[in-house]
Amino acid sequence: MPVYLIIEITVKDRELYAKYVEKVPAIIEKYGGKYLARGGRVTTLMGGWNPERIILIEFDTVEQIHKCFQAKEYLEIAPFREQSTTSRSIIVEGYAPPGEDA
Repeated sequence: MPVYLIIEITVKDRELYAKYVEKVPAIIEKYGGKYLARGGRVTTLMGGWNPERIILIEFDTVEQIHKCFQAKEYLEIAPFREQSTTSRSIIVEGYAPPGEDA
């Protein structure tokens, strides 16, 4: 069953963030991640949640997510994200309907 990494980002420094965005997709892909949504238009449906940018990445396992974001090549570019954004992230398990393999 896949797992999903959901990241909410507010960009404070677009130039510095661009350095991160340039390198991170190859790292995500190397560790089995697949972008499902990456900064497209966000429309609030309910409540007061109005994020500037949402990123949704699918991985096969939680372990893949941790390996990716603890990898040397990711840690080298992480300061670009940390200095250029405010972000929050969560991991959500996928859903397997009853009777399907989990």
